[in-house]
Amino acid sequence: MFIKIFLTIVFLLVTVGVGIYSRKQARNVEGFVLGGRSVGPWLTAFAYGTSYFSAVVFVGYAGQFGYKYGLSSTWIGVGNAVIGSLLAWLVLGRRTKLMTQHIESRTMPDFFGTRFRSQRLRVVASVIAFVFLIPYTAGVYKGISTLFEMGFGIPYEYCVILMAVLTAVYVILGGYRATAMNDFIQGVIMLFGIVTIIAAVLAQKGGLVSAMEQMAVIPADDNPAVNGRLADVWGPDPWNLLGVVVLTSLGTWGLPQMVGKFYSITDESAIKRGTIISTIFAFVVAGGCYFLGGFGRLFGVPPTLPNGRLDFDSIVPSMLSSLPDILIALVVLLVLSASMSTLASLVLTSSSTMTLDLIYRDKKSLESEVNSGEIVDEVSEKIEKRKVVVMRVLIVFFIVISLLIALNPPTFIAQLMGISWGALAGAFLAPFMLGLYWRGVTQAGVWACFIWGVGITVVNMLMGNPVSPINCGAIAMVGGFVVVALVSFFTPKLPQKYVDKVFKCYE
Repeated sequence: MFIKIFLTIVFLLVTVGVGIYSRKQARNVEGFVLGGRSVGPWLTAFAYGTSYFSAVVFVGYAGQFGYKYGLSSTWIGVGNAVIGSLLAWLVLGRRTKLMTQHIESRTMPDFFGTRFRSQRLRVVASVIAFVFLIPYTAGVYKGISTLFEMGFGIPYEYCVILMAVLTAVYVILGGYRATAMNDFIQGVIMLFGIVTIIAAVLAQKGGLVSAMEQMAVIPADDNPAVNGRLADVWGPDPWNLLGVVVLTSLGTWGLPQMVGKFYSITDESAIKRGTIISTIFAFVVAGGCYFLGGFGRLFGVPPTLPNGRLDFDSIVPSMLSSLPDILIALVVLLVLSASMSTLASLVLTSSSTMTLDLIYRDKKSLESEVNSGEIVDEVSEKIEKRKVVVMRVLIVFFIVISLLIALNPPTFIAQLMGISWGALAGAFLAPFMLGLYWRGVTQAGVWACFIWGVGITVVNMLMGNPVSPINCGAIAMVGGFVVVALVSFFTPKLPQKYVDKVFKCYE
Protein backbone atom coordinates (compact mmCIF):
# COMPACT_ATOMS: atom_id res chain seq x y z
CA MET A 1 0.00 0.00 0.00
CA PHE A 2 2.92 2.35 0.75
CA ILE A 3 4.29 1.82 -2.77
CA LYS A 4 0.90 2.50 -4.37
CA ILE A 5 0.30 5.63 -2.32
CA PHE A 6 3.84 6.96 -2.84
CA LEU A 7 3.82 6.54 -6.63
CA THR A 8 0.35 8.02 -6.93
CA ILE A 9 1.25 11.07 -4.84
CA VAL A 10 4.40 11.66 -6.91
CA PHE A 11 2.36 11.39 -10.11
CA LEU A 12 -0.27 13.85 -8.89
CA LEU A 13 2.34 16.33 -7.65
CA VAL A 14 4.04 16.29 -11.06
CA THR A 15 0.68 16.81 -12.74
CA VAL A 16 -0.19 19.84 -10.64
CA GLY A 17 3.39 21.12 -10.96
CA VAL A 18 3.06 21.15 -14.74
CA GLY A 19 -0.11 23.21 -14.39
CA ILE A 20 1.70 25.76 -12.24
CA TYR A 21 4.65 25.84 -14.66
CA SER A 22 2.34 26.47 -17.64
CA ARG A 23 0.15 29.16 -16.10
CA LYS A 24 2.07 32.06 -17.68
CA GLN A 25 1.19 30.77 -21.15
CA ALA A 26 -2.53 30.61 -20.35
CA ARG A 27 -3.27 34.29 -19.86
CA ASN A 28 -5.11 34.85 -23.13
CA VAL A 29 -7.58 32.82 -25.15
CA GLU A 30 -5.09 31.66 -27.78
CA GLY A 31 -2.71 30.43 -25.10
CA PHE A 32 -5.35 28.90 -22.84
CA VAL A 33 -7.29 27.04 -25.56
CA LEU A 34 -4.64 26.28 -28.21
CA GLY A 35 -1.27 26.69 -26.53
CA GLY A 36 -0.53 29.59 -28.86
CA ARG A 37 -0.87 27.28 -31.90
CA SER A 38 2.77 26.29 -31.35
CA VAL A 39 2.61 22.82 -29.82
CA GLY A 40 5.15 20.41 -31.32
CA PRO A 41 4.53 16.98 -32.90
CA TRP A 42 5.43 14.85 -29.87
CA LEU A 43 3.21 16.75 -27.46
CA THR A 44 0.36 16.92 -30.00
CA ALA A 45 0.59 13.23 -30.92
CA PHE A 46 0.60 12.14 -27.29
CA ALA A 47 -2.19 14.59 -26.49
CA TYR A 48 -4.25 13.05 -29.31
CA GLY A 49 -3.54 9.51 -28.14
CA THR A 50 -4.10 10.05 -24.44
CA SER A 51 -7.32 11.96 -25.10
CA TYR A 52 -8.44 9.05 -27.28
CA PHE A 53 -7.74 6.21 -24.84
CA SER A 54 -8.96 6.53 -21.26
CA ALA A 55 -10.47 4.36 -18.57
CA VAL A 56 -13.48 4.11 -20.88
CA VAL A 57 -11.33 1.97 -23.18
CA PHE A 58 -9.17 0.21 -20.60
CA VAL A 59 -11.98 -0.71 -18.20
CA GLY A 60 -15.28 -0.38 -20.07
CA TYR A 61 -14.64 -1.28 -23.70
CA ALA A 62 -11.77 -3.74 -23.20
CA GLY A 63 -13.77 -5.58 -20.54
CA GLN A 64 -17.14 -5.67 -22.26
CA PHE A 65 -16.05 -6.34 -25.82
CA GLY A 66 -13.20 -8.62 -24.80
CA TYR A 67 -15.77 -10.74 -22.98
CA LYS A 68 -18.17 -10.73 -25.95
CA TYR A 69 -15.75 -11.20 -28.83
CA GLY A 70 -12.70 -12.81 -27.24
CA LEU A 71 -9.33 -12.24 -28.88
CA SER A 72 -10.98 -10.84 -32.02
CA SER A 73 -11.65 -7.69 -29.98
CA THR A 74 -8.02 -6.82 -30.77
CA TRP A 75 -9.33 -5.70 -34.18
CA ILE A 76 -10.92 -2.75 -32.39
CA GLY A 77 -7.47 -1.59 -31.31
CA VAL A 78 -6.09 -2.11 -34.82
CA GLY A 79 -8.98 -0.07 -36.23
CA ASN A 80 -8.32 2.67 -33.69
CA ALA A 81 -4.69 2.85 -34.83
CA VAL A 82 -5.28 2.69 -38.60
CA ILE A 83 -8.58 4.58 -38.95
CA GLY A 84 -8.77 6.59 -35.75
CA SER A 85 -5.15 7.74 -35.77
CA LEU A 86 -3.27 7.21 -39.06
CA LEU A 87 -6.09 8.09 -41.48
CA ALA A 88 -7.45 10.82 -39.21
CA TRP A 89 -4.10 12.60 -39.27
CA LEU A 90 -3.63 12.08 -43.01
CA VAL A 91 -7.14 13.20 -44.01
CA LEU A 92 -7.85 15.91 -41.43
CA GLY A 93 -4.53 17.08 -39.99
CA ARG A 94 -3.13 19.47 -42.60
CA ARG A 95 -6.45 20.82 -43.88
CA THR A 96 -7.79 21.40 -40.37
CA LYS A 97 -4.62 23.24 -39.34
CA LEU A 98 -4.60 25.50 -42.40
CA MET A 99 -8.28 26.32 -42.63
CA THR A 100 -8.91 26.90 -38.91
CA GLN A 101 -5.90 29.18 -38.69
CA HIS A 102 -6.99 31.02 -41.84
CA ILE A 103 -10.56 31.66 -40.63
CA GLU A 104 -9.33 32.22 -37.04
CA SER A 105 -11.36 29.35 -35.64
CA ARG A 106 -10.59 28.17 -32.09
CA THR A 107 -13.28 25.51 -31.59
CA MET A 108 -15.33 23.15 -33.75
CA PRO A 109 -18.58 25.14 -33.31
CA ASP A 110 -16.55 28.22 -34.21
CA PHE A 111 -15.52 26.43 -37.41
CA PHE A 112 -19.14 25.70 -38.33
CA GLY A 113 -20.17 29.29 -37.63
CA THR A 114 -17.43 30.87 -39.73
CA ARG A 115 -16.99 28.27 -42.49
CA PHE A 116 -20.74 28.19 -43.18
CA ARG A 117 -21.41 31.82 -42.30
CA SER A 118 -24.02 31.22 -39.61
CA GLN A 119 -24.10 32.32 -35.99
CA ARG A 120 -27.00 29.96 -35.34
CA LEU A 121 -24.92 26.97 -36.45
CA ARG A 122 -22.21 28.10 -34.05
CA VAL A 123 -24.62 28.31 -31.13
CA VAL A 124 -26.39 25.02 -31.77
CA ALA A 125 -23.11 23.18 -32.33
CA SER A 126 -21.78 24.48 -29.02
CA VAL A 127 -24.90 23.28 -27.19
CA ILE A 128 -24.63 19.82 -28.79
CA ALA A 129 -20.95 19.60 -27.84
CA PHE A 130 -21.55 20.66 -24.25
CA VAL A 131 -24.52 18.36 -23.65
CA PHE A 132 -23.11 15.20 -25.21
CA LEU A 133 -19.60 15.50 -23.81
CA ILE A 134 -21.12 15.11 -20.33
CA PRO A 135 -22.01 11.37 -20.55
CA TYR A 136 -18.56 10.62 -21.98
CA THR A 137 -16.95 12.44 -19.07
CA ALA A 138 -19.14 10.53 -16.61
CA GLY A 139 -18.00 7.27 -18.21
CA VAL A 140 -14.36 8.25 -17.75
CA TYR A 141 -14.98 9.05 -14.08
CA LYS A 142 -16.65 5.70 -13.55
CA GLY A 143 -13.86 3.75 -15.21
CA ILE A 144 -11.03 5.36 -13.32
CA SER A 145 -12.82 5.18 -9.98
CA THR A 146 -13.64 1.48 -10.38
CA LEU A 147 -9.95 0.62 -10.70
CA PHE A 148 -8.93 3.10 -8.02
CA GLU A 149 -11.36 1.45 -5.65
CA MET A 150 -9.85 -1.94 -6.48
CA GLY A 151 -6.27 -0.75 -5.95
CA PHE A 152 -6.69 1.30 -2.79
CA GLY A 153 -9.92 0.12 -1.22
CA ILE A 154 -11.20 3.72 -1.25
CA PRO A 155 -14.97 4.08 -1.78
CA TYR A 156 -15.98 4.84 -5.36
CA GLU A 157 -17.55 8.21 -4.47
CA TYR A 158 -14.34 9.57 -2.93
CA CYS A 159 -12.31 8.44 -5.94
CA VAL A 160 -14.61 10.28 -8.34
CA ILE A 161 -14.45 13.51 -6.36
CA LEU A 162 -10.66 13.33 -6.01
CA MET A 163 -10.14 12.89 -9.76
CA ALA A 164 -12.49 15.76 -10.54
CA VAL A 165 -10.68 18.16 -8.21
CA LEU A 166 -7.19 17.27 -9.43
CA THR A 167 -8.14 17.54 -13.09
CA ALA A 168 -9.79 20.91 -12.50
CA VAL A 169 -6.69 22.24 -10.74
CA TYR A 170 -4.16 21.67 -13.48
CA VAL A 171 -6.46 22.56 -16.39
CA ILE A 172 -7.57 25.80 -14.72
CA LEU A 173 -3.97 26.72 -13.97
CA GLY A 174 -2.25 25.91 -17.25
CA GLY A 175 -4.88 25.44 -19.97
CA TYR A 176 -3.98 23.51 -23.12
CA ARG A 177 -0.20 23.79 -22.71
CA ALA A 178 -0.38 22.13 -19.28
CA THR A 179 -2.74 19.51 -20.67
CA ALA A 180 -0.38 18.68 -23.57
CA MET A 181 2.71 18.47 -21.35
CA ASN A 182 0.91 16.23 -18.87
CA ASP A 183 -0.41 14.14 -21.75
CA PHE A 184 3.15 13.42 -22.82
CA ILE A 185 4.16 12.29 -19.33
CA GLN A 186 0.99 10.27 -18.97
CA GLY A 187 1.45 8.75 -22.43
CA VAL A 188 4.89 7.41 -21.53
CA ILE A 189 3.37 5.77 -18.44
CA MET A 190 0.59 4.27 -20.58
CA LEU A 191 3.05 2.77 -23.10
CA PHE A 192 5.20 1.17 -20.43
CA GLY A 193 2.24 0.17 -18.29
CA ILE A 194 0.15 -1.67 -20.88
CA VAL A 195 3.07 -3.83 -22.07
CA THR A 196 4.02 -4.75 -18.51
CA ILE A 197 0.46 -5.51 -17.44
CA ILE A 198 -0.22 -7.77 -20.44
CA ALA A 199 2.93 -9.77 -19.72
CA ALA A 200 2.00 -10.14 -16.04
CA VAL A 201 -1.61 -11.17 -16.69
CA LEU A 202 -0.68 -13.77 -19.30
CA ALA A 203 2.02 -15.16 -17.02
CA GLN A 204 -0.74 -16.03 -14.54
CA LYS A 205 -2.25 -18.33 -17.18
CA GLY A 206 0.98 -20.00 -18.23
CA GLY A 207 1.99 -17.60 -20.99
CA LEU A 208 0.50 -16.53 -24.32
CA VAL A 209 0.24 -19.96 -25.98
CA SER A 210 -1.33 -21.58 -22.92
CA ALA A 211 -3.80 -18.71 -22.48
CA MET A 212 -4.91 -18.95 -26.12
CA GLU A 213 -5.38 -22.70 -25.82
CA GLN A 214 -7.59 -22.15 -22.78
CA MET A 215 -9.62 -19.53 -24.66
CA ALA A 216 -10.16 -21.94 -27.56
CA VAL A 217 -12.21 -24.38 -25.45
CA ILE A 218 -14.50 -21.79 -23.86
CA PRO A 219 -17.99 -21.65 -25.44
CA ALA A 220 -19.16 -18.21 -26.52
CA ASP A 221 -22.35 -17.30 -24.65
CA ASP A 222 -22.51 -20.84 -23.23
CA ASN A 223 -23.13 -22.30 -26.69
CA PRO A 224 -20.96 -25.40 -27.24
CA ALA A 225 -21.59 -25.13 -30.99
CA VAL A 226 -19.25 -22.14 -31.20
CA ASN A 227 -16.38 -23.51 -29.14
CA GLY A 228 -13.11 -22.01 -30.25
CA ARG A 229 -14.65 -18.89 -31.73
CA LEU A 230 -13.41 -16.73 -28.83
CA ALA A 231 -9.85 -17.53 -29.94
CA ASP A 232 -10.72 -17.17 -33.62
CA VAL A 233 -9.44 -14.34 -35.81
CA TRP A 234 -12.92 -12.95 -36.50
CA GLY A 235 -14.61 -14.04 -33.29
CA PRO A 236 -18.19 -15.19 -32.67
CA ASP A 237 -19.95 -12.05 -33.98
CA PRO A 238 -17.93 -10.24 -36.68
CA TRP A 239 -20.72 -7.89 -37.85
CA ASN A 240 -21.38 -6.37 -34.44
CA LEU A 241 -17.62 -6.24 -33.93
CA LEU A 242 -17.42 -4.14 -37.11
CA GLY A 243 -19.92 -1.69 -35.61
CA VAL A 244 -17.67 -1.22 -32.59
CA VAL A 245 -14.65 -0.68 -34.85
CA VAL A 246 -16.52 2.00 -36.84
CA LEU A 247 -17.79 3.84 -33.77
CA THR A 248 -14.50 3.87 -31.86
CA SER A 249 -12.29 4.54 -34.90
CA LEU A 250 -14.22 6.81 -37.26
CA GLY A 251 -15.89 8.57 -34.34
CA THR A 252 -12.73 10.45 -33.37
CA TRP A 253 -12.87 12.34 -36.67
CA GLY A 254 -15.95 14.21 -35.46
CA LEU A 255 -15.18 14.75 -31.77
CA PRO A 256 -14.37 18.37 -30.83
CA GLN A 257 -11.75 17.40 -28.23
CA MET A 258 -9.88 15.26 -30.78
CA VAL A 259 -10.02 17.47 -33.86
CA GLY A 260 -8.96 20.43 -31.71
CA LYS A 261 -5.47 18.91 -31.45
CA PHE A 262 -4.89 19.75 -35.12
CA TYR A 263 -5.70 23.41 -34.44
CA SER A 264 -2.74 23.82 -32.11
CA ILE A 265 0.12 21.95 -33.83
CA THR A 266 3.06 24.04 -34.99
CA ASP A 267 3.23 23.51 -38.77
CA GLU A 268 2.81 21.04 -41.62
CA SER A 269 6.12 19.25 -41.01
CA ALA A 270 5.07 18.66 -37.42
CA ILE A 271 1.85 17.08 -38.70
CA LYS A 272 3.85 14.49 -40.68
CA ARG A 273 5.88 13.48 -37.64
CA GLY A 274 2.85 13.56 -35.38
CA THR A 275 1.05 11.14 -37.71
CA ILE A 276 3.72 8.47 -37.22
CA ILE A 277 4.01 8.98 -33.47
CA SER A 278 0.26 8.95 -32.90
CA THR A 279 -0.24 5.77 -34.94
CA ILE A 280 2.47 3.82 -33.10
CA PHE A 281 1.06 5.00 -29.77
CA ALA A 282 -2.42 3.80 -30.76
CA PHE A 283 -1.19 0.39 -31.91
CA VAL A 284 0.52 -0.24 -28.57
CA VAL A 285 -2.07 1.23 -26.20
CA ALA A 286 -5.37 0.46 -27.94
CA GLY A 287 -4.23 -2.85 -29.38
CA GLY A 288 -2.82 -3.81 -26.00
CA CYS A 289 -5.98 -2.88 -24.10
CA TYR A 290 -8.32 -4.92 -26.28
CA PHE A 291 -5.88 -7.82 -26.53
CA LEU A 292 -5.75 -7.93 -22.72
CA GLY A 293 -9.55 -7.70 -22.44
CA GLY A 294 -9.88 -10.62 -24.85
CA PHE A 295 -8.67 -12.98 -22.11
CA GLY A 296 -11.31 -11.79 -19.64
CA ARG A 297 -13.24 -15.09 -19.65
CA LEU A 298 -10.23 -16.92 -18.22
CA PHE A 299 -10.78 -15.07 -14.97
CA GLY A 300 -14.34 -16.23 -14.33
CA VAL A 301 -17.84 -14.93 -14.96
CA PRO A 302 -18.34 -11.28 -13.88
CA PRO A 303 -20.80 -10.59 -11.03
CA THR A 304 -24.44 -9.89 -11.75
CA LEU A 305 -26.02 -6.48 -11.27
CA PRO A 306 -29.38 -6.04 -9.46
CA ASN A 307 -31.15 -5.97 -12.86
CA GLY A 308 -29.74 -9.41 -13.70
CA ARG A 309 -27.20 -8.22 -16.30
CA LEU A 310 -23.51 -9.02 -16.09
CA ASP A 311 -21.32 -6.26 -14.67
CA PHE A 312 -18.94 -5.89 -17.58
CA ASP A 313 -17.16 -2.95 -15.93
CA SER A 314 -15.81 -5.29 -13.23
CA ILE A 315 -14.04 -7.66 -15.67
CA VAL A 316 -10.73 -5.85 -16.07
CA PRO A 317 -10.43 -4.91 -12.35
CA SER A 318 -10.99 -8.58 -11.45
CA MET A 319 -8.28 -9.63 -13.94
CA LEU A 320 -5.82 -7.30 -12.26
CA SER A 321 -6.77 -7.73 -8.62
CA SER A 322 -4.42 -10.68 -8.05
CA LEU A 323 -1.32 -8.93 -9.40
CA PRO A 324 1.53 -7.98 -7.02
CA ASP A 325 1.17 -4.61 -5.29
CA ILE A 326 3.85 -2.96 -7.41
CA LEU A 327 1.99 -3.92 -10.59
CA ILE A 328 -1.34 -2.78 -9.18
CA ALA A 329 0.35 0.54 -8.48
CA LEU A 330 1.40 0.61 -12.14
CA VAL A 331 -2.18 -0.19 -13.19
CA VAL A 332 -3.49 2.67 -11.10
CA LEU A 333 -0.97 5.06 -12.66
CA LEU A 334 -1.81 3.72 -16.12
CA VAL A 335 -5.51 4.38 -15.70
CA LEU A 336 -4.91 7.67 -13.91
CA SER A 337 -2.77 8.78 -16.85
CA ALA A 338 -5.26 7.66 -19.45
CA SER A 339 -8.24 9.16 -17.69
CA MET A 340 -6.92 12.46 -16.41
CA SER A 341 -5.62 13.35 -19.87
CA THR A 342 -9.03 12.59 -21.39
CA LEU A 343 -10.87 14.47 -18.65
CA ALA A 344 -8.63 17.49 -19.12
CA SER A 345 -9.30 17.50 -22.86
CA LEU A 346 -13.06 17.14 -22.36
CA VAL A 347 -13.45 19.91 -19.79
CA LEU A 348 -11.21 22.29 -21.71
CA THR A 349 -13.17 21.67 -24.91
CA SER A 350 -16.52 22.15 -23.19
CA SER A 351 -15.58 25.35 -21.36
CA SER A 352 -13.92 26.95 -24.40
CA THR A 353 -16.90 26.06 -26.59
CA MET A 354 -19.43 27.60 -24.20
CA THR A 355 -17.31 30.71 -23.65
CA LEU A 356 -16.26 31.48 -27.22
CA ASP A 357 -19.36 30.28 -29.07
CA LEU A 358 -22.21 31.18 -26.70
CA ILE A 359 -21.11 33.91 -24.31
CA TYR A 360 -18.60 35.77 -26.49
CA ARG A 361 -19.22 35.49 -30.22
CA ASP A 362 -16.66 37.63 -32.02
CA LYS A 363 -17.29 38.76 -35.58
CA LYS A 364 -14.73 37.02 -37.77
CA SER A 365 -12.15 39.07 -39.63
CA LEU A 366 -12.51 36.81 -42.68
CA GLU A 367 -16.21 37.54 -43.09
CA SER A 368 -15.61 41.28 -42.60
CA GLU A 369 -12.85 41.24 -45.17
CA VAL A 370 -15.10 39.55 -47.71
CA ASN A 371 -18.11 41.76 -47.07
CA SER A 372 -16.61 45.18 -46.58
CA GLY A 373 -12.89 44.99 -47.29
CA GLU A 374 -12.01 45.83 -43.68
CA ILE A 375 -10.29 43.57 -41.17
CA VAL A 376 -11.76 43.69 -37.68
CA ASP A 377 -9.22 44.51 -34.96
CA GLU A 378 -8.37 41.95 -32.26
CA VAL A 379 -10.42 42.23 -29.11
CA SER A 380 -8.83 44.13 -26.26
CA GLU A 381 -6.56 42.46 -23.73
CA LYS A 382 -9.14 43.10 -21.03
CA ILE A 383 -11.81 41.14 -22.89
CA GLU A 384 -9.33 38.32 -23.57
CA LYS A 385 -8.58 37.97 -19.88
CA ARG A 386 -12.28 38.04 -19.07
CA LYS A 387 -12.86 35.17 -21.48
CA VAL A 388 -10.17 33.09 -19.78
CA VAL A 389 -11.82 33.72 -16.40
CA VAL A 390 -15.19 32.65 -17.77
CA MET A 391 -13.66 29.49 -19.23
CA ARG A 392 -12.14 28.62 -15.86
CA VAL A 393 -15.49 29.07 -14.16
CA LEU A 394 -17.20 26.89 -16.76
CA ILE A 395 -14.58 24.18 -16.27
CA VAL A 396 -15.77 23.89 -12.68
CA PHE A 397 -19.41 23.92 -13.80
CA PHE A 398 -18.87 21.17 -16.38
CA ILE A 399 -16.95 19.00 -13.92
CA VAL A 400 -19.69 19.32 -11.29
CA ILE A 401 -22.44 18.25 -13.73
CA SER A 402 -20.52 15.24 -15.04
CA LEU A 403 -19.54 14.38 -11.46
CA LEU A 404 -23.18 14.18 -10.43
CA ILE A 405 -23.86 11.76 -13.29
CA ALA A 406 -20.77 9.70 -12.46
CA LEU A 407 -21.91 9.31 -8.84
CA ASN A 408 -25.07 7.62 -10.12
CA PRO A 409 -24.24 6.35 -13.62
CA PRO A 410 -27.30 5.20 -15.60
CA THR A 411 -25.65 2.41 -17.59
CA PHE A 412 -22.39 0.72 -18.49
CA ILE A 413 -19.32 2.74 -19.41
CA ALA A 414 -19.43 1.48 -23.00
CA GLN A 415 -23.03 2.63 -23.42
CA LEU A 416 -22.28 6.08 -21.97
CA MET A 417 -19.51 6.48 -24.51
CA GLY A 418 -21.69 5.12 -27.32
CA ILE A 419 -24.39 7.73 -26.67
CA SER A 420 -21.84 10.54 -26.50
CA TRP A 421 -19.77 9.56 -29.54
CA GLY A 422 -22.84 8.64 -31.60
CA ALA A 423 -24.50 12.04 -31.17
CA LEU A 424 -21.35 14.15 -31.50
CA ALA A 425 -19.71 12.35 -34.40
CA GLY A 426 -23.08 11.71 -36.05
CA ALA A 427 -23.78 15.44 -36.04
CA PHE A 428 -20.28 16.84 -36.65
CA LEU A 429 -18.16 14.36 -38.62
CA ALA A 430 -19.68 14.64 -42.09
CA PRO A 431 -20.12 18.45 -42.26
CA PHE A 432 -16.71 19.07 -40.73
CA MET A 433 -14.78 16.73 -43.01
CA LEU A 434 -16.72 17.64 -46.14
CA GLY A 435 -16.42 21.31 -45.20
CA LEU A 436 -12.63 20.99 -45.40
CA TYR A 437 -12.71 19.43 -48.89
CA TRP A 438 -15.93 20.31 -50.69
CA ARG A 439 -16.94 23.86 -51.57
CA GLY A 440 -20.52 22.78 -52.20
CA VAL A 441 -21.59 22.01 -48.61
CA THR A 442 -24.53 24.25 -47.69
CA GLN A 443 -25.92 25.59 -44.42
CA ALA A 444 -28.98 23.39 -44.89
CA GLY A 445 -26.75 20.34 -45.31
CA VAL A 446 -25.06 21.07 -41.98
CA TRP A 447 -28.40 21.64 -40.23
CA ALA A 448 -29.75 18.37 -41.62
CA CYS A 449 -26.74 16.45 -40.30
CA PHE A 450 -27.06 18.03 -36.84
CA ILE A 451 -30.70 16.91 -36.73
CA TRP A 452 -29.81 13.46 -38.07
CA GLY A 453 -26.94 12.73 -35.66
CA VAL A 454 -28.60 13.98 -32.49
CA GLY A 455 -32.07 12.81 -33.52
CA ILE A 456 -31.24 9.18 -34.23
CA THR A 457 -29.21 8.90 -31.01
CA VAL A 458 -31.86 10.49 -28.77
CA VAL A 459 -34.79 8.61 -30.34
CA ASN A 460 -32.97 5.30 -29.98
CA MET A 461 -32.21 6.11 -26.34
CA LEU A 462 -35.83 7.14 -25.57
CA MET A 463 -37.09 3.91 -27.14
CA GLY A 464 -34.94 1.86 -24.78
CA ASN A 465 -32.06 1.31 -27.24
CA PRO A 466 -33.66 -1.24 -29.62
CA VAL A 467 -30.43 -0.77 -31.58
CA SER A 468 -27.38 -0.90 -29.33
CA PRO A 469 -25.88 2.58 -28.72
CA ILE A 470 -22.69 1.30 -30.35
CA ASN A 471 -24.30 0.29 -33.64
CA CYS A 472 -26.62 3.30 -33.56
CA GLY A 473 -23.61 5.59 -33.28
CA ALA A 474 -21.91 3.89 -36.22
CA ILE A 475 -25.07 4.29 -38.34
CA ALA A 476 -25.33 7.98 -37.36
CA MET A 477 -21.75 8.67 -38.44
CA VAL A 478 -21.80 6.89 -41.78
CA GLY A 479 -25.32 8.08 -42.63
CA GLY A 480 -24.30 11.69 -41.98
CA PHE A 481 -22.26 11.78 -45.21
CA VAL A 482 -25.31 10.77 -47.23
CA VAL A 483 -27.46 13.37 -45.47
CA VAL A 484 -25.03 16.24 -46.03
CA ALA A 485 -24.44 15.33 -49.68
CA LEU A 486 -28.10 14.93 -50.63
CA VAL A 487 -29.31 18.08 -48.87
CA SER A 488 -26.40 20.18 -50.18
CA PHE A 489 -27.13 19.20 -53.78
CA PHE A 490 -30.66 20.61 -53.57
CA THR A 491 -30.26 23.69 -51.34
CA PRO A 492 -28.83 27.19 -51.95
CA LYS A 493 -25.04 27.47 -51.97
CA LEU A 494 -22.94 29.98 -50.03
CA PRO A 495 -21.72 33.06 -51.96
CA GLN A 496 -18.91 31.98 -54.29
CA LYS A 497 -16.72 34.92 -53.29
CA TYR A 498 -16.90 33.92 -49.63
CA VAL A 499 -16.21 30.23 -50.32
CA ASP A 500 -13.20 31.13 -52.50
CA LYS A 501 -11.83 33.22 -49.65
CA VAL A 502 -12.23 30.32 -47.21
CA PHE A 503 -10.41 27.87 -49.49
CA LYS A 504 -7.62 30.31 -50.35
CA CYS A 505 -5.61 28.84 -47.47
CA TYR A 506 -4.87 25.72 -49.57
CA GLU A 507 -3.39 27.58 -52.51
